[in-house]
Amino acid sequence: MKNNTAFILLGLTNDPQLKVVIFILLFLTYMLSVTGKLTIIFLTFISSHLKTAMYFFLQNLSFLEISFISACIPRYLYNISMDDRTITYKSCIIQTFFTDLFGVTEFFLLATMSYDRYVAICKPLHYVTIMNNKVCRRLILYCWTAGLLIILPPLSLGLNLEFCDSNVIGHFACDAFPLLKISCSETWLVEHVVMVCAVLTFITTLVCVVLSYACIINTILQFPSAQQRKKAFSTCSSHMIVVSITYGSCIFIYIKPLAKNSMAINKGVMVLLTSIVPMLNPFIYTLRNKQVKEAFNDSIKRIALFLKK
Repeated sequence: MKNNTAFILLGLTNDPQLKVVIFILLFLTYMLSVTGKLTIIFLTFISSHLKTAMYFFLQNLSFLEISFISACIPRYLYNISMDDRTITYKSCIIQTFFTDLFGVTEFFLLATMSYDRYVAICKPLHYVTIMNNKVCRRLILYCWTAGLLIILPPLSLGLNLEFCDSNVIGHFACDAFPLLKISCSETWLVEHVVMVCAVLTFITTLVCVVLSYACIINTILQFPSAQQRKKAFSTCSSHMIVVSITYGSCIFIYIKPLAKNSMAINKGVMVLLTSIVPMLNPFIYTLRNKQVKEAFNDSIKRIALFLKK
């Protein structure tokens, strides 16, 4: 039944009225997320003030998050609107591949961005030399390569799984753990490979983030003036908030709770990661960043002048 299986996604609820509320909420958060991230990408392309490494990485993070949420949210919105909870085996595998690829790559990109902040604060005189265009492009390539290499082993093993007892996935999107739960194959090896890859990604990137910010905080505390310290902290605060939310959310998914409703908790956290957090990220980065706000105001003025003509 492997290649011919049509899975049934249970979604978040069976209540018709609650489904309408969830559809509206997810649709609005999805549109706000995409609009906010496209705005950041647009501004980093057109503004001469946003050509540093930090904004290059922010541009790539925005693209990555658009890809991540687009891999699962539109499909679930379609399922609700058409009252069709089925998904084919191939579509499910493709969705799992892309959500995992984008999710893992984002962890490596967040670690790279923390290194960028380390260079900016701790080695300001050499920042432009160290974080030049060639290095930035290579770091982005390394992030995507690392993401792909991490997910290939568990995915290769997962393609051999058989589904004969049940085709009901207790989630709103295809994911590794819900699929493993309904497989009638021996899943011990796949489960452990998935867990090892998840923990390896989590620990490796978290160590990079912690080390970078330990050096950053140590350097900032040595600044003589309070204004300098405040300015330095403000350049890192947005990234620190996003990192804290992302890592904090994933702890609930991959460090399994003992409660019987662990799947319900995972669903809630997954909704947070795929809708609320991506929607908040553009606001977190822009509201605390003068250069982005100035670039946004300049672009609005240009558009207004163009429309007047």
